[in-house]
Amino acid sequence: MHQGNHRDHEGAEKLYGLIKDIKVAMMTTADADGKLYSRPMWSGAADEVGDLWFFTREHSPKTGEIAEDHAVNLAYSDPSSQTYVSVAGRAEIVTDRAIIAEKWHVGLKTWFPKGQDDPEIALIRVHPERGEYWDSPNATMLHLYGTVKAALTGKSPETETKKVALI
Repeated sequence: MHQGNHRDHEGAEKLYGLIKDIKVAMMTTADADGKLYSRPMWSGAADEVGDLWFFTREHSPKTGEIAEDHAVNLAYSDPSSQTYVSVAGRAEIVTDRAIIAEKWHVGLKTWFPKGQDDPEIALIRVHPERGEYWDSPNATMLHLYGTVKAALTGKSPETETKKVALI
């Protein structure tokens, strides 16, 4: 399922920069009937080619859904900075113990009290295909400016919105 370097596309570095400090992403998968399910997932840093990694239990509803339909969507949100990012891609389940050990950090013991050797630990690797971001620099000033602009002109403030191809 290798997709090349997702970072080698216009707008990609900004997109990755926007999500690097957001620690929780909402991951959406589809079940066999096409019903969508979203759940919060602790988000680690993107790797050198732009793949996104998440720890999970190997036997869970989301891993079953990913096995049936590899399409996932990730939604990142940081309202304090008015940053919003959506990433769609293809997911795979990874059970390679060396990769799990490489990506393990002590904070994960909250969800995996047995540690990195827990036989139920797996990774979800998301190969991004496309993304979109909405970014408002200096949210407080934008809100103040927007309130005044809307009152005077009837127009809302502009935010930077960009669709990014990642494959």
